[in-house]
Amino acid sequence: QVQLVESGGGLVQAGGSLRLSCAASGFTFSSRNMGWFHQAPGKEREFVAAIRWSGGITDYADSVKGRFTISRDNGKNTVYLQMNSLKPEDTAVYYCAADLLMFRRTGTSRRAEDFGPWGQGTQVTVSS
Repeated sequence: QVQLVESGGGLVQAGGSLRLSCAASGFTFSSRNMGWFHQAPGKEREFVAAIRWSGGITDYADSVKGRFTISRDNGKNTVYLQMNSLKPEDTAVYYCAADLLMFRRTGTSRRAEDFGPWGQGTQVTVSS
């Protein structure tokens, strides 16, 4: 049974930092690209960052580029999202998910429909 458990969210002031973790089980973690998405109230789920199954390639939404860093530890079946210089507009529920394809041939996807299943999410709230 595939399971993804996010943690590390919380309340932080603008300019602060948080580190999200996503522990995966029930599938071969090292064979899947991993992604982070966020969803604010009343909005669609949006791409934040993705990392290739090998860890060598990453991709970021323009809104977080230079502030967020995605990484993974295949030995621990865990993907991380280091979030620095947080802004109030980063406030959302953050979800991790695994690519539906094993060993995707090129790059990473930004499409939510290419990922699943999803974890339960972790709330990130940035106060101004």
